[in-house]
Amino acid sequence: MPLKVFLFLYGFGLLCIAQVDAQTLSLTVEGKTEKETEIIDSLYYQKNFKDYASLQTETVDIKKRLFKLGYIESDLFSLKKTSDTSYFATYHLNRQYKTIKIYFDTSINRNILKLVSTNIKDNYFETDFASLEKTLQLLNSEISNQGDPFSTLQLSNITKETENTLRAELVVTEQIQRTIDSIIIKGYEKFPKSFVKRYLKIKQKQPFNLKKIKEKMSDLENLQFASQIKDPEVLFTKDSTLLYIYLEKQKSNAFDGFLGFGTNTETNKIEFDGYLNLNLVNNLNYGESFRLLYKSDENAQKTFDVKAKLPYMFGSPIGMQLGLNIFKRDSTFLTVSQSAKIEYQINPRNEVSVGINSITSNNLLDVSVLFVDDYTSTFYTLNYLHTRRQRYDLLFPINFQFDMTTGFGNRNFENTKESQTLFDLNTYKIFNLNDRNSVFVRLNGAYLLSDNYFENELLRFGGINSIRGFEENSLSANLYTVINTEYRYRVSSGLYVHSVIDAAYFENQNIDLKSKLFGFGFGFGLLTKAGLFKFNYSSGKTENQPFRLSDSKIHISLTATF
Repeated sequence: MPLKVFLFLYGFGLLCIAQVDAQTLSLTVEGKTEKETEIIDSLYYQKNFKDYASLQTETVDIKKRLFKLGYIESDLFSLKKTSDTSYFATYHLNRQYKTIKIYFDTSINRNILKLVSTNIKDNYFETDFASLEKTLQLLNSEISNQGDPFSTLQLSNITKETENTLRAELVVTEQIQRTIDSIIIKGYEKFPKSFVKRYLKIKQKQPFNLKKIKEKMSDLENLQFASQIKDPEVLFTKDSTLLYIYLEKQKSNAFDGFLGFGTNTETNKIEFDGYLNLNLVNNLNYGESFRLLYKSDENAQKTFDVKAKLPYMFGSPIGMQLGLNIFKRDSTFLTVSQSAKIEYQINPRNEVSVGINSITSNNLLDVSVLFVDDYTSTFYTLNYLHTRRQRYDLLFPINFQFDMTTGFGNRNFENTKESQTLFDLNTYKIFNLNDRNSVFVRLNGAYLLSDNYFENELLRFGGINSIRGFEENSLSANLYTVINTEYRYRVSSGLYVHSVIDAAYFENQNIDLKSKLFGFGFGFGLLTKAGLFKFNYSSGKTENQPFRLSDSKIHISLTATF
């Protein structure tokens, strides 16, 4: 045989062998009836295979999927080879069971069963057979969360009850119920232990429930001085359960100040005002806070305010807050207020407190001034505080706050005692329209209820933290309400611009005055390396007064976190 003919025949043979090896096997599946065939087709089974072993595996998987649909009596009736590469399978589906009654004993918590069934009787519950696998997985997960992480579930004595209903018994293989034996903090080892017990409400000897522990750890978003690094982990030993919590300390100290200036309408000279506000939080790793405020404004007014807060004293759920406030108006009067409060934190967002506030005010002039005189007051207060933070927003860290205080007490003047009532409300909310646009709304108001009033006991408001466009603490009233609104546009992650639209209503019974105030302007906030820099330009007017640029106020502030 010539060499060329041999090589041709050899190459042709190899090509034929390669074609045979490359051929795939096909599978066609039908049911006993046309309806059964439609049900099988809805499974979207695999139809092409590289070898017979994988084809045979698919026929077994088809039966398993039919079983999960309730066709537990289905059977592979035949599997025939119709050609070298084709196979034909026939299934008989028989009856479909749609419901299963699962009988349980009294050791099962009925509240868990409500998660998987709406039809629960004294000793059994019903569920769709098609969702049986998910039902058992969920039950097993919840039982594990109740303190038995190694429990297992299985169904036994499965029998037919009606044409479309099965019954079975639920068997729970329980291990020893686990409790938390030790809590170990990693990363921030000096994290105050009282906050684990009282704030997060995670305690030793309580039943182990990993799901609830993770939910409680999310409450750290409302805590300034610590954050979670990663999810908690658990180490199970033969006779103990160790819970590991991973935390890191956050910068929570803040220094805040602003400089304001405007033109005095009487002297036509520029006058300056400003304040310094220092907040120290958790420097002793106790969760304590200390606030110092000093303010000097253009009306020759000076304010010194200091507050110290001690949470969870001696490991108890009770905290304490002490405060001292000194206010002096030029050389007219001096008012000193001392306060003490007992606080109870219901949960990370809600706190209530009761306290006492003692006030002493003195006329500094040698002569008597209208409505200014010496007096002492004592108020018993009740406060509720709700705070909702958005930790990962550096520009707007608090989304919602509601702070309400009610005080009842007496004022003593020249051996005369007079009952007084005080209401104070400060609440604000940020409505996030989208990633860039939001609306800020704040409502602040107070009401001092008394038969008569001294000028040195009236409520003072106005300025950057009240109605903007007016001098700091230039307005006094026995009743006032201020609404601040801002439309905010976030230019970038560290810069936003906003509008200023404020309105206020106040009453001063001493001079029989009722008036409305308005403030308009604009501003921006810039996140710098030094802190959050804020600029506000605003102009204020009374109800019947036109706007005048000469009355405009510019406020500059910088809040540094360290």
